[in-house]
Amino acid sequence: MHTLEQTILETAAVWEQQGIAHGEIRPIIGAVDETFLQRLMLVFMDLASGYLLVEEVAVDRTYDTWHGLVKARLKTLGVEVSYLVSDRAKALIKLAETGLDCLSIPDLFHLSHDLAKSYSLTIFRRLRQAQQALHQAGERLATWQASHPGSAQTQQAQALVEVSEAEVKCWEGIRNTYRNHVSNLSLILHPWRLVDSTRQTSQEVERQLQAEIAALETLIETHGLPVKKNALEKVRKQLAGVSALVGFWWQTVGKDLEQMALTPRWKQWIDELLLPLMYWQEHLSHTRCPGQKAKIARGLEAIQDAFERHPCTQRLTPEVLADWKAWAVEHARAFQRASSAVEGRNGYLSQMQHNHRGLPKRRYRVWTVLHNFDCRASDGTTPASRFFRRACPDLFESVLSQIDDLPRPRQRHQALAVSG
Repeated sequence: MHTLEQTILETAAVWEQQGIAHGEIRPIIGAVDETFLQRLMLVFMDLASGYLLVEEVAVDRTYDTWHGLVKARLKTLGVEVSYLVSDRAKALIKLAETGLDCLSIPDLFHLSHDLAKSYSLTIFRRLRQAQQALHQAGERLATWQASHPGSAQTQQAQALVEVSEAEVKCWEGIRNTYRNHVSNLSLILHPWRLVDSTRQTSQEVERQLQAEIAALETLIETHGLPVKKNALEKVRKQLAGVSALVGFWWQTVGKDLEQMALTPRWKQWIDELLLPLMYWQEHLSHTRCPGQKAKIARGLEAIQDAFERHPCTQRLTPEVLADWKAWAVEHARAFQRASSAVEGRNGYLSQMQHNHRGLPKRRYRVWTVLHNFDCRASDGTTPASRFFRRACPDLFESVLSQIDDLPRPRQRHQALAVSG
C-alpha cells in the first residue's frame, strides 16, 4: 500500500508539471470551504473544471493559513483567480478581496439554505399538524356515521372535517408559495431572464431578488409565523454581492469580444442567441429539480428555434459554428454562483472516512489525486483534463505498469493446517 500510494502521488506530480508546461490554464473560478474529519481540512477547488487545487490538513482556518496555502498553489500553477465563491466567513472574504485581489461572491447554496432552515420546519410543522387534525376528524366522523347517522354529533363531526380540510389546503398553499419564492432565487440569478432570454444587469437582478425576499416576509407575517428578522437581514445583505456576478460576467464577455473585429450584427447574434442558447443548454444539463428543469427547457426551446433560423447561423460552416459554440460554452461555465461542488466533495470525504473507520493522513493526498485524475464525467473527461486542457493517460494503467509483481501470500504448512 505504501508503494502504491507513493507511485500515485509521483505520477500525478509529473502530470501536473506537464500540464503547467502546456500553458493552457485559464484564470481560476475558485470555491473555498473547510471540512472536519479526524482533522480540519481546507478545500480549494476550481469550479469550472472541478480540479482540486488544495485539500490540506490545517491547524486552523484563519486568513493567514488560507492565504499561505492558496498563494503557494497559485504560484506553482502560475495562474490567477477570477473570482471566489464562498460563504460569508470573514477570513474567506478577506482572502478574496485582500489576498487575491478579486471579487468575493456570496454562495447561493448557503444563501438558499439559510432561508430553508429558518422557515421550512415551521411551515411543514403547521402543515403536518393540520393533516393530523384532519385524520383524527375523519376517524371521528366515520365512527359517528356508523353508530348514529344523521345525528347532531355526526353533523358537527362533518363540519369539523370540512374545517380541517380547509386548514390543510391553506397550509399546502403556503408551503407551495414558500417553495416558489426560494426556487425563484435560483431562477432569477442568471445573465438573462428565463422567460424571454433578455439580457439582465446586476441592478435588475438585485431588485428581483429583493422583491422575492419581501414577498416571502409578507407571506410569513400574514399567516402568523414568527418572523426571523436576523435571518432575513443576513440574506438581504448578500443579495448585492451575489448579483454583482452578473455584471462581472458580462464585463468579462465584453472584454473578450473587444478583441474580435465583429460587426454590430454579429455581436447582437452572439449576445441574444449564441450565448443564451449555450448557457441554458449547459445549465439544463446540471439542473435536477423537475420544476426548474421544465422552465429552463421551455425557454431553451424558444431560443433554439430563433437561433437556427437566424441568417448568421445559416451562413456559418459546421466547423466554424462548432468553434463558436465551444467558445460560448467556455463562457457559460465561467458563471459559477454556488460552491455545491465543494460541499459534495466534503460529503464524499466524510463517507470515505466513515467507511474506512478513519484514513491515514498520508492517504488524503491520494484521494485528492484520484479525484483529479481518475474521476470521470459523462463525457469521459477528468477534472485534470478540463483544467489543463489536455488529455491525461489512464491513471490506473499508468500506475499498474510501475508496480512490480506483488508477493504471493504466505503458504501454510499442510500439517499445521490439518492440526489447526
